[in-house]
Amino acid sequence: MSIVLSVLAILACGALGALAGYASVTALGWSGTFAAIVATAIGMAVATGAWIAGAVVLRKLGWLR
Repeated sequence: MSIVLSVLAILACGALGALAGYASVTALGWSGTFAAIVATAIGMAVATGAWIAGAVVLRKLGWLR
């Protein structure tokens, strides 16, 4: 069960990061290869931040050791 929850959390964080990257590049009106690279960098940063925030919250709640 732990692996399934981890996979779901990874997918959720990745989706959040992808949406953030896409929204950022779209808001700037960028397109092309450079926009894809920027969107990827933003997406990875947001996904990592979401993963860290989730881990901190779950530890504070006592659901993770």
